[in-house]
Amino acid sequence: MRFQLPQFIDVEDKIFGPLTFKQFIYLGGGGALSYILLEALPIFIALIGIPPVVILSLALAFHKINNKPFVEILEAGFKYFLSRRLYIWRKEEKPRHSIKNKGGEEASGGIFVPRLSESKLRDIAWSLDVEESIYAGEEKGRASLPSYANRPRNMRQ
Repeated sequence: MRFQLPQFIDVEDKIFGPLTFKQFIYLGGGGALSYILLEALPIFIALIGIPPVVILSLALAFHKINNKPFVEILEAGFKYFLSRRLYIWRKEEKPRHSIKNKGGEEASGGIFVPRLSESKLRDIAWSLDVEESIYAGEEKGRASLPSYANRPRNMRQ
């Protein structure tokens, strides 16, 4: 036996023309508060107080932020500003690891900075000048050694 399931359960029913019950209450409350302000206060003070009431009632009735009604955003804002917040910051000292250079001396600040000798720099500059890549023999992601690494040790300077 098959049953029919409701399709649009997240859509509110339109009761007062194109308005839902909540929208009607928000707009009716804003209109009533505007009328009370107009009758109770002098006209020039009422004209200053009525626009914020009208804007708030329109926002409550129709405005959505990230597909959430404005009343939920307003509620979350009030909860945030009225709740206690405690921020604790503790500085934790991180241990510094000393890294030694190839010569056996310790690098300054715990950071290893590789040095480029003048001959290596000259080789790289020469290979760039003649538009030749130092990784010319790459095969399947493996790079070959630069040209200065393949030369005999006495020729490297």
